[in-house]
Amino acid sequence: MIRKRKRNKGEAAKLEMTPMIDVVFQLLIFFIVTLKQEDIFSKLNVSRPAPDPNAVQEEQVDDLLTIQVYDKGFVLRGRRVPLSELDRQLTRLASYSKNISVIIKCTSDSPHAYLVQLLDICAKAGLKNLSVFSL
Repeated sequence: MIRKRKRNKGEAAKLEMTPMIDVVFQLLIFFIVTLKQEDIFSKLNVSRPAPDPNAVQEEQVDDLLTIQVYDKGFVLRGRRVPLSELDRQLTRLASYSKNISVIIKCTSDSPHAYLVQLLDICAKAGLKNLSVFSL
């Protein structure tokens, strides 16, 4: 009589999930950190509606205003302006809307006094939505 041997299959293979979850989270963090938002916005295909030709044109006020502060003065909308002109224009813009966002970009060699003067002008005009950056 021939006996058949039973094979010892041993333990069932275990699949460890902890290292795989660690790798997945590391990859996720890597892709989030290295992703540039410009890449996302450049690939969005958005169609805007055409403007109404019969609409009454009002003077448009930008919701975002950028002012650069340099060592020799201020730049508003691409041109140098003295402090008095800057005061006049910010007061005029604030008369239209106090919710205008003002981004102030300072160079590393600009005097701190220029920034303080600009912040004083914005406070006098009633502009409160300010952001200060360094270039």
